[in-house]
Amino acid sequence: MYTRVSFVQINYWNTTLLAFFRILLAFIVFLIICISACFYSLLRPFHRNHVHITSKYLGKIAAILGLDVEVRIPDSVKDMGPAVYICNHQNNYDLFTVSNALPRNTVSVGKSSLKWIPVFGQMYWLTGNILIDRQNSNKAMNTITQTVKKIKEKNLSVWLFPEGTRSKGRGLLPFKTGAFRTAQLASVPIIPICVSNQHDIIKFNRWNNGKIIIELLDPIYLPEDDKISIRAKTNETRDLMIAKVEQLDHEIKINK
Repeated sequence: MYTRVSFVQINYWNTTLLAFFRILLAFIVFLIICISACFYSLLRPFHRNHVHITSKYLGKIAAILGLDVEVRIPDSVKDMGPAVYICNHQNNYDLFTVSNALPRNTVSVGKSSLKWIPVFGQMYWLTGNILIDRQNSNKAMNTITQTVKKIKEKNLSVWLFPEGTRSKGRGLLPFKTGAFRTAQLASVPIIPICVSNQHDIIKFNRWNNGKIIIELLDPIYLPEDDKISIRAKTNETRDLMIAKVEQLDHEIKINK
C-alpha cells in the first residue's frame, strides 16, 4: 500500500511539474514573439507580410502544448492570389494552431478591443491586422469597404472567423455574411479553412495531446451579381465546412 501511494504521489508531482513548466515556457515564448514582432514591425509598420511571419512563430507553440498540427493545402489554393479565408473559431488555442495555416500576404480581421490587450494587442495592430468595431453596424459596413480597398490596392488576402466568436465545443456557430460580402465586392474567392476539434483536448499535464488537422478547401467564387443570395451562399459554405470538420474528426479518431 505504501509503495502504491508513493507511486501515485510521484506521478502526480511529475504531471504537475510538466504542466507548470509547459505553461511557463509557452508564456515566455509567446511574449518573446510578440515583443520581437512589435520591434521588427516598427521598421516597416503594417507591411502585408508581417502577420504571416509572426504566425509562423506563434504556430511553433503548438508543439510546446503537445500538439501535432498537420496542414493540408490543395493544389487549387497553392500560389493563390488575393482571397478571403474563413476559418472555424474554437477557442484561444486557435492562436497557436491555425496560425500554422495563415498564407503569405494575408492579414486577419479582429475586434477593436484586441488592441487593449497588453503586448499582444500592440503586436496585433502593428503587424497590420484590421480592427473593427462589431458594436457599431455603420462602422462595420465601412470596415468592409476599407477592407475591399486594401485587398485591391495592396494585393492582400484577409482572414476572418465568420462565426464572430469562439464556439467552445458547440460545433460551427451560424456564420455572419461579412466575409462573403467582402469577397464579392473585392471580386476574390472565398477559401474555407477547416480545423478538426481541439475543444477540451489540451491538457497541460499530459505530454502528448494528439493531432490537429487543418485542411483548406477549394476556392469558392461568388458571381458579381447583386441578385445572388449572400445568405444562401454563406449557409451553403457553412454546411460544407461542417461536413469536412466531421470527416477530419473521424479520421483522427480511427487513427488514434
